[in-house]
Amino acid sequence: MIRPWSRVDWVSIAMLKSVTLKSILSVAAVLMALAFASVPLDRAQAGENPPWKLCFSPDGRCSSLILEAISSARDSVRVQAYSFTARPIAEALIEARQRGVDVAVIVDKSQTSERYSVIALLNEAGIPLYVDYCCAIAHNKVMVIDGKKVVTGSYNFTKGAEEKNAENLLVIDDAVMAKAYLENWTVHRDGARVFAAK
Repeated sequence: MIRPWSRVDWVSIAMLKSVTLKSILSVAAVLMALAFASVPLDRAQAGENPPWKLCFSPDGRCSSLILEAISSARDSVRVQAYSFTARPIAEALIEARQRGVDVAVIVDKSQTSERYSVIALLNEAGIPLYVDYCCAIAHNKVMVIDGKKVVTGSYNFTKGAEEKNAENLLVIDDAVMAKAYLENWTVHRDGARVFAAK
């Protein structure tokens, strides 16, 4: 039986400061799994305006939620991407930078040799790029918008994720959660290498 949606108390994440980063990420993953398990797909049916948007692909037009989130940015966009080949998303990040938003991107090492990777395009636009060699794969698919909104899920920033794959995407307006993701982004950025175009 699917439970009716109830707001998860994200504030409890703030109490985890003494816990390791790995533990924080594990808790965040569990909370997201609970959210996915309990959210009704019809937001209007929830009887409120919940602080999230949910999308499934293919055919869910999930990229429109990503583009909307990027276009709403006023201060900063931080990106972690495993596979990044979607030109419309790259162009939205470039447009954000051109209007004065502080944009920075971390990619998995595979993107330095991926044929359709957009990192050269981002690099040419002057967006700071970092290559994450921390692990077997840097499998994150995350954006943090203005330090208060998180875009995450299984959805890679690719055409395949939009048109062919079974993926999920969640946009969450929550400053406490965004802070945890931003701290993780910073840890990965500090351990990554600055991208050097060949």
